[in-house]
Amino acid sequence: MTLLLAQISDLHLDGGERATRRAARVMDYLRALPRPVDAVLVTGDIADHGAEAEYEEAARLLVAPFPVLTCPGNHDARPAYRKALLGEPAGADAVNQVHHIAGTALLMCDSTVPGRDEGRLDDATLAWIDATLTGLPRDTRALIAFHQPPVAVHHPLPDSAMLEQPEGLAALLEAHPRVVAVLTGHAHTAASSTFAGRPLVVAPAVTWTLRMPWEGDAPADRDQPPGIAFHVLDDTGRLTTHYRVVL
Repeated sequence: MTLLLAQISDLHLDGGERATRRAARVMDYLRALPRPVDAVLVTGDIADHGAEAEYEEAARLLVAPFPVLTCPGNHDARPAYRKALLGEPAGADAVNQVHHIAGTALLMCDSTVPGRDEGRLDDATLAWIDATLTGLPRDTRALIAFHQPPVAVHHPLPDSAMLEQPEGLAALLEAHPRVVAVLTGHAHTAASSTFAGRPLVVAPAVTWTLRMPWEGDAPADRDQPPGIAFHVLDDTGRLTTHYRVVL
């Protein structure tokens, strides 16, 4: 069964008009597609300051007739994220969730380290990923999503706050060939690479676009429109990604 996903990232909602307007424009675009996506993945930094009001705004903006699946980023705060966005009791434990759509398990993982920009999949999260993948039916495919990329994207800003100790995830991927790809955000630039023999796809940001070193010194290009990654996972297990901007 072919799966169509949209991935957005790094909304950085802060209560200001600019961030709200850009996120609303992206969601309006997705809701108006002639063929609805099967789900939207939001890979972190939903809020800018981790305030409860920012997640309340996100909950309003992300309402859609299709599933909207989220994971936190380094700007997010677990207690407020749980309470205002997920409608769960506020808690400080890692926010890990699995969703099943079109024969595919979508693992939305928490790679955040409270108080730090660098990411890490802690022992409990790695154990959860392993147990979740082990318990899947034999013919179920899987995608793993979290915030910080586990490889360099060749810009000093995101590369200073990558996923630390990625070897734990690499070992899990070696043990679980059903995982088709790894999806992340954080870098504010559309990018693709490989990790542990799998495609690694980095979503563009909604809030601003990273200007690469060969494009100039100032890293934040706030004039670029918000971006979206569309992922098509076909019956053969091949993942194809298309990028769009929302004018």
